[in-house]
Amino acid sequence: MKNDSLTERRARGRPRGFDSTKALDQALEVFWRLGYEGASIADLTEAMGIAAPSLYAAFGSKAELYRQVLERYRASQGASTPRALTEEPTARAAMERILREAARGFSNREHPRGCMISTAVLTCAEENQPVAEHVATLRAGALAALRTRLEQGIAEGELPAGTDPAALARYFGAIIQGMSVQAQDGASEAELLAIVEIAMRAWDKVARKSSSPRTRKGPAPHV
Repeated sequence: MKNDSLTERRARGRPRGFDSTKALDQALEVFWRLGYEGASIADLTEAMGIAAPSLYAAFGSKAELYRQVLERYRASQGASTPRALTEEPTARAAMERILREAARGFSNREHPRGCMISTAVLTCAEENQPVAEHVATLRAGALAALRTRLEQGIAEGELPAGTDPAALARYFGAIIQGMSVQAQDGASEAELLAIVEIAMRAWDKVARKSSSPRTRKGPAPHV
């Protein structure tokens, strides 16, 4: 009953012809460009074309609007990573596709640069800590997905049995976050792709390391 009442109040507070999907897209651009704390209610309502009371009636709070915007982002620009993890036949191909698509997407001038999630709300005021924790949870989920795909690669023999999937997932996560920051600082697609090339050479080095020098057997002695 309580949830029904909240839904009714939100519906009554929406302006005539309110398009929630369009409103989320408009809010997404503002949050992506200004960050959670940098985006004011005035910035959001101006972009969304609604008054502040309508925003609160439709979404409950700025924090809830941000959470819905993040889900919208994950279903659009952010959907490329899970697609790569499931569509590519090998873990290597999946990781390279993720990095290449990140280089292209992060530097795209048609929207704010960088990734909306990977470098979002890293520091914030105490009252916004729940928002920061929510975004951190999304990043942790992305790392877990990378790790799962790497574990599959190890099980299939694509990577040595001694490979640490958690460390390798964090390595590629750090590459993605670093690319996001550098894109925000103006790095071009070509400059980001150069990072991708180095990262994939590091992958190949790991893949070739079947055993450590101490345990690798030498050639059989001549008899």
